[in-house]
Amino acid sequence: MPDWLAVVILGIIEGVTEFLPISSTGHLLIPQNLGWLPRQSDLFDVVIQSGAVIAVLAVFAGRVKHLMTTLGDPQTRDYLGKLAVAFLVTAAGGLVIKKLKISLPETIPPVAWATLIGGFVIFGIEKWRKGHAGVVQITWTVALAVGAAQLLAAVFPGTSRSGASILMAMALGMARPGATEFSFLLGVPTLIAAGGYKFLSAMKDGELANENMSMLLLGTIVSAISAFIVVRWLIHYVQSHTFNGFAWYRILLGGGLLIWVYTQH
Repeated sequence: MPDWLAVVILGIIEGVTEFLPISSTGHLLIPQNLGWLPRQSDLFDVVIQSGAVIAVLAVFAGRVKHLMTTLGDPQTRDYLGKLAVAFLVTAAGGLVIKKLKISLPETIPPVAWATLIGGFVIFGIEKWRKGHAGVVQITWTVALAVGAAQLLAAVFPGTSRSGASILMAMALGMARPGATEFSFLLGVPTLIAAGGYKFLSAMKDGELANENMSMLLLGTIVSAISAFIVVRWLIHYVQSHTFNGFAWYRILLGGGLLIWVYTQH
């Protein structure tokens, strides 16, 4: 398979899965670990997530413009403050993980288990919140919890950053649309910071010399385009649907992967 085609496929996978509650990291690792697609660098897998940020900024252009032009409004400052706190929780936790040199699992079994368990978690939260419309207002408790939820996804590939943050907010009483918007906007600084940190680390360690920058750029662009389509669709989808369909998908995928893994031995 040509390198450019593999990169395009991985870019599509990243863009499609980044904001769905099914884990983009897990979906990037699975085809690479199974040998279906050529193995890419850790830098590639992290940096192409930045393309998804472009999609969020494009879809939420009106909302972002409103926030930037109403900084004098107490409600705007409150919302941005809560986004900042959630991001700082994730950033601080991420730095602690780096300092402790915690090795993140990248093999199929942990990803499969996280995918499977995440499906049952979605069912549980959906059943618990059934019949409850939820509130629109973000609380400081929700902001802190959502930041912590993103860390959970960082430590366990297959969890889903967007899924964990949306479901955490819903579990604490937020309405689905508001929880989704907060999660998506929080993804902007989170993904930019993760990509920037990884890029600077690679530059410092001299790893950029081994990186094909044109392929990195291609993957990022494809990720941005596919994420734009998915984000626009998901914003409308959550207005009238639960996440149970994604839960079934996770259970089938996680269960199938575990059966495959344990029948190979």
